Amino acid sequence: MIEQLQEKQRKLLAMAKQAPYTRSEYSFVNSDERLIALIGARGVGKTTLLLQYIAQYSIDEALYFSADDISIAAFGIVEIVEEFYKLGGRIVVIDEVHMFKEWAAHVKNLYDFFPDLTLRISGSSMVNIVMQSHDLSRRIVTKELQSLRFKEYFEMKYTVVLPEFELEELLSNHNALSFELTQQYPHLYKSFKEYLKHGAYPFFMNTKNEENFANKLFNAIEKIIYEDIPATNSVKFENLTAFKRLIYAVVAAKVPYLVKIDALAKELSVSEPTLYVYLSLLDKTGIFRTLKKQSAKQSKKPEKLYFKNTNILYALAKDQGLDVDIGTVRETFFASCFKNIFYSEIGDFNVNGTVFEVGGKGKSFDQIKETPKSYLAIDVDTTAHKHKVPLWMFGLLA
Repeated sequence: MIEQLQEKQRKLLAMAKQAPYTRSEYSFVNSDERLIALIGARGVGKTTLLLQYIAQYSIDEALYFSADDISIAAFGIVEIVEEFYKLGGRIVVIDEVHMFKEWAAHVKNLYDFFPDLTLRISGSSMVNIVMQSHDLSRRIVTKELQSLRFKEYFEMKYTVVLPEFELEELLSNHNALSFELTQQYPHLYKSFKEYLKHGAYPFFMNTKNEENFANKLFNAIEKIIYEDIPATNSVKFENLTAFKRLIYAVVAAKVPYLVKIDALAKELSVSEPTLYVYLSLLDKTGIFRTLKKQSAKQSKKPEKLYFKNTNILYALAKDQGLDVDIGTVRETFFASCFKNIFYSEIGDFNVNGTVFEVGGKGKSFDQIKETPKSYLAIDVDTTAHKHKVPLWMFGLLA
């Protein structure tokens, strides 16, 4: 069995060598932690990163296999690892671990009974991994791999290295920085427009055209809805239509979707508590980004719904034959650049007390003119105004 898995591993490693770009999360995966779970939505590049990690070892030192391989169910995870351990192997990478029933118990046993064993696991079903990893508390460290930032997309496509900036540095020096970068890379702004449609997932590198990219992404979203979400056991299969209706309500709205919990619950024929659960699940799966209002009081109520990135918005709109509102695209991109961001009634967003209004070249300061610490994030290549920041530059944030 080990020889069969090693033969598959050799072929996968040969393919991984064709993707020389290494993402920053590699250093974390390559750390001294014994057990790391790499989670992330389908298509973000988890398998490639794990193969890059294991490529530094010989075939006898490290074993890679995917739990969705039909042979794994017949032999069992523990049995395979035990056999490899007896042969001297001490590093094991298990991809798509959530596909194996009761995977957490098996991984726990491996961790406890083989103290010199290093384990790396991954799962596309982020909900499943997060929900079951409590069984591995005090043992596991979880790292989420996000979709590609604009910086990563550009670097991967053109084999260059772009600088990255902290927010304060960007805000204070964006005029000079944007001018220098667009002079050095004349196709930078054009590439940003391409990224918005088909650049947030590494598989853009081996996809022939925009239509094929959208189809691949749409299929990944379908798998999340019909495979990953039901796997949590908290949602019955017959209730999945509510998820589809919610997703397409956001697409059809065109403008950023304002959440009215009571009305939305009635529209979807679910209770308000159930709707909160559904919104949370969609947030965890990497489809939605829910934004709350900036307030001194904590609230569980999301004020606005955005898709996790602009590629999802374009792919779902294409499936429905709908046009995409460019204003929503800009806001979706901006929101995707920050981990901690709030919806703001003054302007569009609040980030650490700074207010941002997002728009096109002709956007004015009317909505934020009375707000001391405020900026326009505008869709242009470079600017000379102190408080007008090119939108694409937020894709270079550290």
